[in-house]
Amino acid sequence: MPGNEENTPRINHEITSSQVLLVDENGVKVGITNTLEAIRMAHEQSLDLVEVAPLAQPPVCRIMDYGKYRYQLQKKEKDARKKQKVQELKEIKMRPKIDDHDFDFKTKAVRAFLEKGHRVKVSVFFRGREMSFLERGEEVLKRVMAECEDVGKSESKPIMEGRYMRLLLTPQAPSQGAKQAPKPAAPSTTTKGE
Repeated sequence: MPGNEENTPRINHEITSSQVLLVDENGVKVGITNTLEAIRMAHEQSLDLVEVAPLAQPPVCRIMDYGKYRYQLQKKEKDARKKQKVQELKEIKMRPKIDDHDFDFKTKAVRAFLEKGHRVKVSVFFRGREMSFLERGEEVLKRVMAECEDVGKSESKPIMEGRYMRLLLTPQAPSQGAKQAPKPAAPSTTTKGE
């Protein structure tokens, strides 16, 4: 594990400065110390000398368990990745002459994707002579927008891409009213207890 990489701090004998500002394992500032002396102090405690601020004059080094430090950093990064909401682009395809049952089924899927926080591309595919009835496809997309207006919104009007008429729906942020709805129950619970 070389300390020359940008993300990896230098440890022990990789530290090139002759003097360092030393911080002990408890976070107490010891002061400016010779680097070899600081490394010896770290080894006496079976710990490592880790350069935490290489750009400072002199560089700041801390006595710590480097393996444990790396583990905690990796754990924090993993937790941060877990908390990130990955927004995928889903696509639902329809036809201009879609029947009501299929329309309801596919619109339900669009709503489910939007509720989960995904963006949804709704596409209407035109075959052959259907290209002369583009308004039917636009009507289908307008119906989808109307059915999903409480959970998603469209950034623009439907656009034609070859034989497809497409509409991109993005999820709406949860409204403040929805978050505050459970609160009125709290006062009634207190009145029952009195």
